[in-house]
Amino acid sequence: MADEHPDFNLKVVLVSFKQCLNEKEEVLMDPYITGWKGFVRFLNNLGTIFSFISKDVMTKIQIMEKFCSSDQKENYSSLQSMLQYEVDNKLVNLQKHSEHPKSGCRAILHVHWALHWLQVFLEGLRTSHEDCKTLVIYTDSYNTTLVTYHPWIIHKAVTMVFCMLPGLNTFLETMNVGPPKEAVEMLNEAMPL
Repeated sequence: MADEHPDFNLKVVLVSFKQCLNEKEEVLMDPYITGWKGFVRFLNNLGTIFSFISKDVMTKIQIMEKFCSSDQKENYSSLQSMLQYEVDNKLVNLQKHSEHPKSGCRAILHVHWALHWLQVFLEGLRTSHEDCKTLVIYTDSYNTTLVTYHPWIIHKAVTMVFCMLPGLNTFLETMNVGPPKEAVEMLNEAMPL
Protein backbone atom coordinates (compact mmCIF):
# COMPACT_ATOMS: atom_id res chain seq x y z
CA MET A 1 0.00 0.00 0.00
CA ALA A 2 2.83 2.35 -0.77
CA ASP A 3 2.13 5.81 -2.09
CA GLU A 4 2.12 5.38 -5.86
CA HIS A 5 1.25 9.03 -6.58
CA PRO A 6 3.31 11.47 -4.52
CA ASP A 7 1.34 14.52 -5.72
CA PHE A 8 -2.35 14.94 -5.14
CA ASN A 9 -4.68 14.55 -8.07
CA LEU A 10 -8.41 14.45 -7.43
CA LYS A 11 -8.97 12.11 -10.40
CA VAL A 12 -6.71 9.46 -8.81
CA VAL A 13 -8.61 9.73 -5.53
CA LEU A 14 -11.94 9.36 -7.34
CA VAL A 15 -10.75 6.17 -9.05
CA SER A 16 -9.75 4.71 -5.66
CA PHE A 17 -13.08 5.52 -4.05
CA LYS A 18 -15.02 4.21 -7.06
CA GLN A 19 -13.19 0.89 -6.58
CA CYS A 20 -14.17 0.67 -2.90
CA LEU A 21 -17.53 -1.03 -3.35
CA ASN A 22 -17.62 -4.69 -4.32
CA GLU A 23 -20.59 -6.60 -5.72
CA LYS A 24 -21.92 -7.16 -2.17
CA GLU A 25 -21.70 -3.38 -1.60
CA GLU A 26 -18.99 -3.83 1.00
CA VAL A 27 -16.39 -1.06 1.34
CA LEU A 28 -13.07 -2.70 0.47
CA MET A 29 -10.23 -1.61 2.70
CA ASP A 30 -7.32 -1.36 0.22
CA PRO A 31 -8.88 1.15 -2.22
CA TYR A 32 -10.45 2.98 0.73
CA ILE A 33 -7.02 3.47 2.33
CA THR A 34 -5.51 4.47 -1.04
CA GLY A 35 -8.22 7.10 -1.48
CA TRP A 36 -7.57 8.50 1.98
CA LYS A 37 -3.84 8.69 1.34
CA GLY A 38 -4.70 10.84 -1.67
CA PHE A 39 -6.77 13.16 0.50
CA VAL A 40 -3.90 13.40 2.98
CA ARG A 41 -1.65 14.53 0.10
CA PHE A 42 -4.29 17.14 -0.76
CA LEU A 43 -4.35 18.42 2.81
CA ASN A 44 -0.56 18.47 2.95
CA ASN A 45 -0.43 20.45 -0.32
CA LEU A 46 -2.60 23.10 1.30
CA GLY A 47 0.11 23.83 3.86
CA THR A 48 0.75 23.45 7.55
CA ILE A 49 -2.61 24.94 8.49
CA PHE A 50 -4.19 21.58 7.66
CA SER A 51 -1.51 19.46 9.30
CA PHE A 52 -3.55 18.85 12.46
CA ILE A 53 -6.20 17.10 10.35
CA SER A 54 -3.84 15.29 7.97
CA LYS A 55 -1.63 13.97 10.79
CA ASP A 56 -4.64 12.64 12.69
CA VAL A 57 -6.06 10.99 9.58
CA MET A 58 -2.69 9.46 8.67
CA THR A 59 -2.33 8.05 12.19
CA LYS A 60 -5.72 6.37 11.82
CA ILE A 61 -4.89 5.10 8.32
CA GLN A 62 -1.66 3.56 9.69
CA ILE A 63 -3.72 1.75 12.33
CA MET A 64 -5.92 0.37 9.55
CA GLU A 65 -2.89 -0.66 7.48
CA LYS A 66 -1.46 -2.50 10.48
CA PHE A 67 -4.68 -4.49 10.86
CA CYS A 68 -4.84 -5.15 7.10
CA SER A 69 -1.38 -6.73 7.16
CA SER A 70 -1.75 -8.59 10.47
CA ASP A 71 -2.50 -12.27 11.11
CA GLN A 72 -6.16 -11.23 11.22
CA LYS A 73 -6.09 -9.53 7.79
CA GLU A 74 -9.02 -11.60 6.47
CA ASN A 75 -11.16 -9.88 9.11
CA TYR A 76 -10.03 -6.48 7.79
CA SER A 77 -10.72 -6.90 4.07
CA SER A 78 -13.72 -4.57 4.24
CA LEU A 79 -15.17 -2.06 6.66
CA GLN A 80 -18.09 -4.40 7.27
CA SER A 81 -15.92 -7.44 8.06
CA MET A 82 -13.77 -5.32 10.40
CA LEU A 83 -16.81 -4.03 12.24
CA GLN A 84 -18.30 -7.49 12.60
CA TYR A 85 -15.01 -9.00 13.81
CA GLU A 86 -14.24 -6.29 16.36
CA VAL A 87 -17.76 -6.14 17.77
CA ASP A 88 -18.07 -9.95 17.96
CA ASN A 89 -14.71 -10.20 19.75
CA LYS A 90 -15.31 -7.19 22.01
CA LEU A 91 -12.29 -5.38 20.59
CA VAL A 92 -14.07 -2.05 20.53
CA ASN A 93 -15.84 -0.16 23.24
CA LEU A 94 -17.89 2.71 21.92
CA GLN A 95 -18.54 4.04 25.42
CA LYS A 96 -14.99 4.27 26.79
CA HIS A 97 -12.10 5.56 24.71
CA SER A 98 -9.32 4.14 26.88
CA GLU A 99 -10.33 0.47 26.63
CA HIS A 100 -9.45 0.03 22.93
CA PRO A 101 -7.93 3.25 21.64
CA LYS A 102 -6.44 1.61 18.56
CA SER A 103 -9.35 -0.47 17.35
CA GLY A 104 -10.20 -0.36 13.67
CA CYS A 105 -13.72 0.82 14.46
CA ARG A 106 -12.45 3.77 16.47
CA ALA A 107 -9.92 4.64 13.75
CA ILE A 108 -12.65 4.60 11.10
CA LEU A 109 -14.91 6.73 13.29
CA HIS A 110 -12.22 9.42 13.50
CA VAL A 111 -11.48 9.19 9.78
CA HIS A 112 -15.17 9.63 9.04
CA TRP A 113 -15.30 12.76 11.20
CA ALA A 114 -12.55 14.14 8.97
CA LEU A 115 -14.42 12.89 5.89
CA HIS A 116 -17.52 14.79 6.98
CA TRP A 117 -15.45 17.96 7.40
CA LEU A 118 -13.80 17.43 4.00
CA GLN A 119 -17.16 16.86 2.34
CA VAL A 120 -18.61 20.08 3.79
CA PHE A 121 -15.42 22.02 2.98
CA LEU A 122 -15.22 20.79 -0.64
CA GLU A 123 -18.93 21.44 -1.11
CA GLY A 124 -18.30 25.00 0.06
CA LEU A 125 -15.45 25.34 -2.45
CA ARG A 126 -17.61 23.89 -5.21
CA THR A 127 -20.59 26.18 -4.65
CA SER A 128 -18.81 29.40 -3.68
CA HIS A 129 -18.37 32.49 -5.79
CA GLU A 130 -14.93 33.48 -7.01
CA ASP A 131 -14.80 36.42 -4.59
CA CYS A 132 -15.78 34.27 -1.60
CA LYS A 133 -13.21 34.13 1.19
CA THR A 134 -11.90 30.67 2.00
CA LEU A 135 -11.86 31.77 5.64
CA VAL A 136 -15.67 31.75 5.59
CA ILE A 137 -15.87 28.33 3.89
CA TYR A 138 -13.34 26.79 6.26
CA THR A 139 -14.86 28.31 9.40
CA ASP A 140 -18.35 27.16 8.44
CA SER A 141 -17.20 23.63 7.60
CA TYR A 142 -15.14 23.35 10.80
CA ASN A 143 -17.93 24.72 13.00
CA THR A 144 -20.52 22.32 11.57
CA THR A 145 -18.29 19.24 11.82
CA LEU A 146 -15.01 18.94 13.73
CA VAL A 147 -15.56 21.56 16.43
CA THR A 148 -17.83 19.08 18.22
CA TYR A 149 -14.94 16.65 18.73
CA HIS A 150 -12.18 19.07 19.68
CA PRO A 151 -11.48 20.43 23.14
CA TRP A 152 -11.70 24.18 23.64
CA ILE A 153 -7.94 24.76 23.38
CA ILE A 154 -7.67 23.07 19.96
CA HIS A 155 -10.76 24.92 18.75
CA LYS A 156 -9.20 28.26 19.74
CA ALA A 157 -5.84 27.40 18.15
CA VAL A 158 -7.50 26.34 14.90
CA THR A 159 -9.61 29.49 14.85
CA MET A 160 -6.51 31.68 15.10
CA VAL A 161 -4.83 29.88 12.20
CA PHE A 162 -7.82 30.38 9.87
CA CYS A 163 -6.52 33.83 8.94
CA MET A 164 -3.60 32.29 7.01
CA LEU A 165 -5.79 30.41 4.51
CA PRO A 166 -4.95 30.83 0.82
CA GLY A 167 -7.49 32.18 -1.66
CA LEU A 168 -10.18 30.16 -3.40
CA ASN A 169 -8.29 29.74 -6.68
CA THR A 170 -5.25 28.44 -4.80
CA PHE A 171 -7.41 25.74 -3.22
CA LEU A 172 -8.90 24.81 -6.57
CA GLU A 173 -5.48 24.69 -8.25
CA THR A 174 -4.24 22.37 -5.48
CA MET A 175 -6.64 19.71 -6.77
CA ASN A 176 -4.23 19.34 -9.70
CA VAL A 177 -6.86 18.79 -12.40
CA GLY A 178 -6.42 22.00 -14.38
CA PRO A 179 -7.72 25.55 -14.03
CA PRO A 180 -10.22 26.42 -11.27
CA LYS A 181 -13.21 25.89 -13.58
CA GLU A 182 -12.13 22.29 -14.29
CA ALA A 183 -11.55 21.72 -10.57
CA VAL A 184 -15.13 22.81 -9.85
CA GLU A 185 -16.38 20.40 -12.54
CA MET A 186 -14.34 17.60 -10.94
CA LEU A 187 -15.84 18.45 -7.54
CA ASN A 188 -19.29 18.09 -9.11
CA GLU A 189 -18.35 14.50 -9.91
CA ALA A 190 -16.57 13.88 -6.61
CA MET A 191 -19.18 15.10 -4.14
CA PRO A 192 -21.67 12.23 -4.61
CA LEU A 193 -18.83 9.74 -3.95
